[in-house]
Amino acid sequence: MIDQDSDRDATIVQLSFGDRLGALLDTMKALKDLGLDVTKGTVATDSAVTQTKFHIMQYGRKVEDPDMLERIRLTIINNLLHYHPESSEKLAMVEDDGPKRSMLYIETADRPGLLLEIIKIITDTNIDVESAEIDTEGLVAKDKFHVSYRGAKLNSSLSQVLINCLRYYLRRPETDEDSY
Repeated sequence: MIDQDSDRDATIVQLSFGDRLGALLDTMKALKDLGLDVTKGTVATDSAVTQTKFHIMQYGRKVEDPDMLERIRLTIINNLLHYHPESSEKLAMVEDDGPKRSMLYIETADRPGLLLEIIKIITDTNIDVESAEIDTEGLVAKDKFHVSYRGAKLNSSLSQVLINCLRYYLRRPETDEDSY
């Protein structure tokens, strides 16, 4: 989550992932690589959830440029996926949703094109999406898909294939097109 209202002098970036040694340093380095100054960082633990907060500035002021705010958001998302694979542990779970369909839960770091890729993976495995509930909380996509295979709920083998495909896609690093 990027907060522009809580502090009049700095932009606040708050994360709910990264319960490992060095999580603070990884994110700080990613922000510094954008040319930003991290003026303060705090970590608060509430049961199993670790909240990390960074106060950042650019040129001694709050970040106001919309393009830079979007770069910050994308950098945080890529950082989560690269350095914190635990951010995708709750990635995909399939449960029964009645006799004729299953419920696919996906919780992962949000990024541009995510929903399109998830739908493509689901349909590439010949699974039908009957309906979906799409939600984003801060930088986290929390989506539910009502799915079926030939009018029936997914069996355990098909569920595992779908979960493996989704985890593979969501955990793979992004490669910049100009890098090769």
